[in-house]
Amino acid sequence: MALRDEMTLRSDNVTKGVERAPNRSLFYAMGYTKEELDRPLIGVVSAKSEIVPGHMHLDKVAEAVKAGIRMAGGTPIEVPAIGVCDGIAMGHVGMKYSLASRELIADSVETMVMAHAFDGLVLVPNCDKIVPGMVMGAVRLNIPAVVCSGGPMLAGLVDGQKTTLSKMFEAVGARKAGMINDEQLEDFECNTCPGCGSCAGMYTANSMNCLCEAIGIALPGNGTIPAVYSGRIALAKHSGMAIMELVKRNITARDIINEKSIRNAVACDMALGCSSNSVLHLLAIANEAGVDLDLNIFNEISSKVPNLCHLAPAGPTHMQTLYEAGGVAAVQAELAKGGYIDTSLITATGKTVGENIEGAYIKNTKDIRTLDNPYSETGGIAVLWGNIAKNGCIVKRSAVAPEMLVHSGPARVFDSEDDAIEAIYNGKIVDGDVVVIRYEGPKGGPGMREMLNPTSALAGMKLDKTVALITDGRFSGASRGASIGHVSPEAASGGEIGLVQEGDIIEINIPESKVNVKVSDEELEARRAAYVQPEPNIKTGWLARYAKLVSSADKGAIML
Repeated sequence: MALRDEMTLRSDNVTKGVERAPNRSLFYAMGYTKEELDRPLIGVVSAKSEIVPGHMHLDKVAEAVKAGIRMAGGTPIEVPAIGVCDGIAMGHVGMKYSLASRELIADSVETMVMAHAFDGLVLVPNCDKIVPGMVMGAVRLNIPAVVCSGGPMLAGLVDGQKTTLSKMFEAVGARKAGMINDEQLEDFECNTCPGCGSCAGMYTANSMNCLCEAIGIALPGNGTIPAVYSGRIALAKHSGMAIMELVKRNITARDIINEKSIRNAVACDMALGCSSNSVLHLLAIANEAGVDLDLNIFNEISSKVPNLCHLAPAGPTHMQTLYEAGGVAAVQAELAKGGYIDTSLITATGKTVGENIEGAYIKNTKDIRTLDNPYSETGGIAVLWGNIAKNGCIVKRSAVAPEMLVHSGPARVFDSEDDAIEAIYNGKIVDGDVVVIRYEGPKGGPGMREMLNPTSALAGMKLDKTVALITDGRFSGASRGASIGHVSPEAASGGEIGLVQEGDIIEINIPESKVNVKVSDEELEARRAAYVQPEPNIKTGWLARYAKLVSSADKGAIML
């Protein structure tokens, strides 16, 4: 093969020479041929499983990827990856494992590549932690890589209205408040999620799939082509072909993911109104790429880049709508008009951002707004600082009602999500309250649980426009309202959120990037002197090890 003659491949370490005869014998045991071993070996990392709706069809996507690799002269080798379904894990101890699993996934990608000397990777994830985990592994290894996700789910239909998972969770709050009956709740259960794909709003999974496209590691269409469309299979075949071009040209993951492309991703994040979890994941990816990214950059870019999209949970539209309006490429083309992205950067297509988006345009200005008619002049995510978040905290500003952008109210303090949700369900939270949930951070949880149950319960009870939440844990991309997460330092690391007491007045000012408890420094220090650190929530298993090694949220909750 011409490619073999032109360059030395990593896979030569397992396929070439007299010394590698034992290695080759094991390939032959699996049915590989000499001709296949004379081609580049491409790892296809598939997260297919029967427990995640976004992953149930990834075997078909992976098969299409492998077809593309073969068409372009490579030998695909499929290997597995784990994946947690956040929706199924939500609201119980299982959610503690979700964010932490990102590190396992990154480590497993590293392990499989280093052990078997793959020449390149096509990553086939779809849902929340799986996407960034795979990308982190590829960037750490710095070999040619392409992401080909499974695509978004179509919206469901309940009572004649399109809907998705955030409304399903909110229906629980509505049922608890007596606003709907059991039959109506069952209607949501049976009709909200109609089939395979990542849940249909701009939640974390779809946010990261769109940002893979924006950062350049995935082909155009990766973020928005619905899972059930034949275009998803075609995209997979083209992704298989693309990896062969990257191997031939030795374009590696860090050639694509670098400081400039990460800034491009942050700009798209702000325009699209992505999940607040995207901050955690971009920080972690940047760390693997050796890029110094901090929270200040998010506010810097947010102050310049307007919010152009209001997908669920911020608005009534869904990923299929974004796809039909022109997708991520249309958003990039609009941002390019304002000089908000660098179009000269190389991408997984082997072409530049500018070449990829040439001819892209907004097909529906109702669903992707133009720069001169944005939803807001600032981006979809805001970073806040104050005396209970000295290292910052995050809010999805685009999903906050205007009347809650500035809010002051008494703290209702809970030392776990479970205690908070019990109080909400029992009607103990009232208009004006600020629910404080602590000891749910990366170390304290451990694992920094998403808290879709409390936010959606409040929304379902029609309290999302009068009650705020603040936590050292995090919120699902499906959460809406004044849901402020990632408070750093977290309570388990001595953060001031651990010193807040019931009834303290908390002031939130999102436009001014502030969050403070109205307590003097002297009083906080007196409370610190009397403070007793609680026992760890989990003392055995790998989560106990994770708690000892994980960094704070403002660093991306990476392992140290």
